[in-house]
Amino acid sequence: MRLVLDTNVVISALLWGGVPYQLLQAAAAGTVDLYTSPVLLDELRGVLARPHLAQRLMDQRRSVDQAVESYVRLCRSVEPLHTPRVVLNDPDDDHVVAAAIEAQAHLIVSGDKHLLQLKDSINIPVLKAQDALLHIGGGG
Repeated sequence: MRLVLDTNVVISALLWGGVPYQLLQAAAAGTVDLYTSPVLLDELRGVLARPHLAQRLMDQRRSVDQAVESYVRLCRSVEPLHTPRVVLNDPDDDHVVAAAIEAQAHLIVSGDKHLLQLKDSINIPVLKAQDALLHIGGGG
């Protein structure tokens, strides 16, 4: 099953573990395939560099680059040629949709209300991490 994780899910997985981290574990085990894009990785790097998050990484004895690299190793990267305008209230979220379309993803995993409101209007379900884990058979 192909998944695109929104940056908020990746941040939660890398910094706090829990259910989002279980999605990374599923990718490491080969249960799911994670997809990302250069734009999403740039966003991840930028968000992790924010002082309060970078400090949490330092507390874990990891740098921003190390955290991003650990995620990159689990992913396949796609480069969308087109970014559809579908998330009217938050254009940055369009990059998540673009990556999912390019990857032919089965699910987008996000905690973002704008993406969750899309429901099935983009022909790719958008689920919270807990629901995605249940959907792929990972329990919860």
